[in-house]
Amino acid sequence: MDSNSKRHYQYELTELGDNRGGLIVLNSEGEIPFRIKRVFYIYKTQYGSIRGNHSNIDSSFVMISVNGSCIVEVDDGFQRTTYKLDSPTKALYIEKGLWKTMKDFSDDNVLLVFSDNEYNPNEYINNYDDYVKLMK
Repeated sequence: MDSNSKRHYQYELTELGDNRGGLIVLNSEGEIPFRIKRVFYIYKTQYGSIRGNHSNIDSSFVMISVNGSCIVEVDDGFQRTTYKLDSPTKALYIEKGLWKTMKDFSDDNVLLVFSDNEYNPNEYINNYDDYVKLMK
């Protein structure tokens, strides 16, 4: 783990590829530390765009930059940690209730995201000041 926090941490995935190319296997409740209920990916992000910039009350996430790179900031209302995702062998776990911001996307970035919950627009906190008040 790259962080002292168990609520968010970056970890290495096991690469199983050979001389023909790379291969990484992702199992629910294995390499992904929860039962997967939703998968989505972000791609063709315009230069300078910021994604996320919200908290999900009920959903945890694992993010993997399967191509290119991006920065992910994770904030618990008291402390902010910055992670660089720049390899398909790096995964970032983010527990529910944390604020996340994705930015500095390379032109070729594809950010693959797994979640333990289906999409629910009612679980989002989109205002950072409201989020900080809730965390106190």
